[in-house]
Amino acid sequence: MMIAYQGEPGAFSEQAARKYFGTHAILKPLPTFSDVFADAERHPAGFGIVPIENSLFGSIHQVYDLLLKHKLFIIGEVKLRIELHLMALPKTKRNSVRTIYSQLQAIGQCENFLSTLKNVKVEAVHDTAAAARFIQERKRNDAAAIASEQAARVHGLQILKRNIESNHRNFTRFIALSRKPVQPSGKVKTSLVFAVKDIPGALFKALAVFAMRDINLLKVESRPIIGKPWEYLFYLDVEGMPNRNPLHQALNHLEEVCTFVRILGSYWPFDDSAILRHRK
Repeated sequence: MMIAYQGEPGAFSEQAARKYFGTHAILKPLPTFSDVFADAERHPAGFGIVPIENSLFGSIHQVYDLLLKHKLFIIGEVKLRIELHLMALPKTKRNSVRTIYSQLQAIGQCENFLSTLKNVKVEAVHDTAAAARFIQERKRNDAAAIASEQAARVHGLQILKRNIESNHRNFTRFIALSRKPVQPSGKVKTSLVFAVKDIPGALFKALAVFAMRDINLLKVESRPIIGKPWEYLFYLDVEGMPNRNPLHQALNHLEEVCTFVRILGSYWPFDDSAILRHRK
């Protein structure tokens, strides 16, 4: 199988892909999230993996928008602890660093550490692994990168300081994508998106179809509808399978009170045993 991910070798998305699909999976690094979705949609045997939510910075809105744009299904999820390290060329001293490169979100996650540095400029690049590659290619003895330990190994950099993230309970949830849905059993999570009618109480009525059947809502996310100012789509993660009650009844009811409903996928909630079941 071929798995597309956003970033470069050493990126956190690469680690998530190997954790979910296995160490022998063939990985395809691509520049953008849009490229990952397009690639997975184009190839019948292809898959994709993208981050959708960070425990500190919240949802990645572009990914939600791409889920609606492309005809792909969520087939699984994996959560990755984000550990960020300061790294540089071998023999570089910390007090000689004048510029630090990293991805914008990673820079924000290391704000406490970066605020202690004097006379150091911080510059954003598109990817943490790209920051490590930039240091190595340019042979910058006055620069450092913030990236993963894997990125340091890939690009031959030494770690100057480990775990510089401000909050060590820093996790990112990734979703695996495929052209074909899976049919899991047991305790299952279903992701869906819907739009409500422009009438008072419309969202209350939509969410009530789950509450009245004691269906647990795991996440609610809203996104603006492009071309329709002040109108919104609502993304839900709920417990249950769409073809089994009580979720089946709830979805039938939801279609009666909404203008649009689409199932994005059903899959096992994250745990290592769920990953092993899917690989089989």
